[in-house]
Amino acid sequence: MNTITVRGMILSSMPIGEYDRRLEILTDSLGRISAFARGARKPSSALVSATRVFAFGEFDLYEGRSSYNINAARITNYFEDLSKDVNRTYYGFYFLEFCSYFTREGLDATGTLKLLYQSLRALSVPSLDNSLVKGVFELKMLEINGICPPAAVLASRENLSQSAAYAVDFVKRTPVEKLYTFTLSEKVLKEFLSLVDGLVKRSVDKKFKSLEMIGDFPADF
Repeated sequence: MNTITVRGMILSSMPIGEYDRRLEILTDSLGRISAFARGARKPSSALVSATRVFAFGEFDLYEGRSSYNINAARITNYFEDLSKDVNRTYYGFYFLEFCSYFTREGLDATGTLKLLYQSLRALSVPSLDNSLVKGVFELKMLEINGICPPAAVLASRENLSQSAAYAVDFVKRTPVEKLYTFTLSEKVLKEFLSLVDGLVKRSVDKKFKSLEMIGDFPADF
């Protein structure tokens, strides 16, 4: 039995049978995969906490006939801070859904996994507006998947203000690790979010359940 070690994050976790769990994991090298965690619902199992949604770390897998199976896991971040704020939790679930939509098994997802990790970290920063984090995450995801027009084209076509145009350009050209290092005034934030919302609606043909639980824009938009 050959074991494969991947880095990844649990996107979804559902009970199967009496003791097992079926997981959807976003991995760096294998893309989005399905995996079974045998006995993970037993209180004594070492996989109990490792099969929670948002769990990030290394997973030891072996390939079955139709899916992978988890041998062991070493979790380095559970993003427990998100559970302290219901609204931030729903934003986090939306990010997981959005990543699931754009990823497939067998396609390298290193960039997407890095973006998801950094975006969830940003949600845990009280000084960052949730809606700004969401907009940056969405725009960068479109950029990673090659479906976002050049910043100059967007600025001209949408008649963006100089500040909004700069924000768009910054997100598109900045490495994921340094994305969440800026804030926007209320006026520019509204403009930025309106642009990103339009891009997402033109590019994504799915309604996300978690998005219905949060506001797309600040309350006074």
